[in-house]
Formats: sequence, structure tokens, C-alpha cells
Amino acid sequence: MMIIIPSYEPDEKLVKLVIALKTNPAHQILVVDDGSGPRYANLFATVAELGATVLTHEVNRGKGAALKTAFAYLKERANSDDVFVTADSDGQHLVEDIDRVGQAVKRSPHQIVLGARAFVGKVPARSRFGNKVTAGLFKLVTGQAISDTQTGLRGFSSQHLDWLLSLPGERFEYEFQMLLDSKKAGFTLVEVPIETIYIEENKSSHFRPIQDSVRIYAPFLTFMASSCAAALLDIGLLFLLMTLTNNLLVSVILSRLASAGFQYLLNAHLVFRQKEQNLTPIMRYGLLVVALLVCNAFMLQGLVKLGIGLLLAKIMTEIFLFLVSYRMQQTVVFG
Repeated sequence: MMIIIPSYEPDEKLVKLVIALKTNPAHQILVVDDGSGPRYANLFATVAELGATVLTHEVNRGKGAALKTAFAYLKERANSDDVFVTADSDGQHLVEDIDRVGQAVKRSPHQIVLGARAFVGKVPARSRFGNKVTAGLFKLVTGQAISDTQTGLRGFSSQHLDWLLSLPGERFEYEFQMLLDSKKAGFTLVEVPIETIYIEENKSSHFRPIQDSVRIYAPFLTFMASSCAAALLDIGLLFLLMTLTNNLLVSVILSRLASAGFQYLLNAHLVFRQKEQNLTPIMRYGLLVVALLVCNAFMLQGLVKLGIGLLLAKIMTEIFLFLVSYRMQQTVVFG
């Protein structure tokens, strides 16, 4: 079993982890120094002397890039039945838990195994809150329930390597992209319970709350932006066409067709990165637009009949259908 440890500006906890792992002769260790610099050279030299293979980035490129460097290295050397486990360098993952994840992959090589923390006891507020948000978003977007979307303890097999190398992302968003793309790639996510360990309130973490959160939520945020842009175009064209034609029905139809086509192009190329070059996605998208329009009318009418005010009913309808639209485009139109 190969244990992959991406590391940026580590401390002695990395050395302690490698020492603990080397007590088992079956453990092979691959450490990626993600541009930590000369100040940390002695520490990585110690790790290498202990028997770990150390790969080095000249500059800091991010956790995702470090993992990809490891996966590319292993792709050239791995056997078809090899198992790989990624672990953090800050002492948050016990050797027993690393082994537990690795054994789960050996039993089911097609599955991606996640070491899931329970988030009980003394857990930093930002970690608890961040995981709840990403877990909720993940379930909303994919329909899958994962309790720990931010775990760095993950197990893979050789059959995952090509897919792992094809995923976008260079920093923390890369790990979230794995989860988002796994179902589309045909891989099942399985969770294995592990100990929840936070040392010194997780101060050694290099996670940047604002920048990295934006990267993690980028697919959903981009979809929101494309929807807003299409809505603004729809409104602008409606008023322009009304001025030119003085025909409300014609103006509504033409503005909606133009905004729908505009949003299709944005979603196909920027949000879901569609690779299929034929008319099928366009036809599916057209059917979805019609279905959403019908659902919008019936749902709005139904809520108003229940006594809900028109404005609130409209807001509820649009939010619900927005989420439905995202899910359908991800899984059916561009899936």
C-alpha cells in the first residue's frame, strides 16, 4: 500500500507520521514537498532518510497540484492491483485509520473510500461549519449524502489514476471536484469512520477561507452567475423588443429563446464543460426549458391557491426550480 502525503511547510508531525508508518513493512510512502523552500529542506531530507520517496515542487502550487504530481508519478510505476491512500502531514490521521481506508479499497477496488470524521468533541468552529456547508451543497448538487466532504484521508486503486489526473483544480477545490465528478465517472463513494483529531485548533492548515471556498464552490457559483446573466438578458431584450414591436407575446417568446440559448452556451462551456459535440444536449436542454416553464406555471398557481402571497410564491418557485435545473443539467443534459 502506497501512502501519499502532500506537504507544504510541515513541522515535526510529518516526521512522526512517517516513523509510525514505517513500522509496517508493507507501507510505501510518497511525500510531495509543495514548494516549501530551503528552510524545510532538512526536514524533507530526514523523511527521505527514513525511507520515504520525496518529490519536490520548485514553488508552491497547491494541494491539488501536489496530489496530481504523486498520481502522475505512480501511474508510470503502479501495478494493476495497487492501492493508494492520501493522508495529511499535520498528524490528524492515525496509522490505524490509514490502514482501515487502504483495506477497504483492497476489498472493493472500484470504490473511492473516504475516511469520515464524526465532528464531535473539540472541533474548531470553522471546520465544523465549513464541512456542514460543503456537505449540504454536495447533497443538493449530486443527491448523494456524504458526512465528511473535506477529509484528506482517501483511498484509491490503480484504476482511478487516469481519472484523477484528468480532473480540474490545483488547490483545495481539487478534492471537492473528485467528489462532484465521481458519480459521472462511474465510481461509488464509500465512507469509513475514523477518529476526529484537531491539533492546536488546526492552526497548521493552509486552507484560505475566502479564496479556497470560492474555488470549491466555483461550479455552483458559476451556474448562479450564468442564470443571473441570462435573466438580465431576458429582461433587457423584453423591453427592447416591446419598444420595437409593441407585441407582448412576440417579445416574451423571442427574449426567452435568446436568453435560453445564451445560458445554454454558458452552461455547456463554462459550468459543466460539455465535451459531447452533437445536437443531443441541445435537444435535452430545450425539453428541460419547456418542462421548467410548465412546472413554473403550475407550481406558482398551486402555491397561490394555498394562500401564499404572489411574491413569496414566485420566490419559492424560482429557488426550487433553480435547484432542479442545476441537478437536471448536471446529470441529464450535460451528464
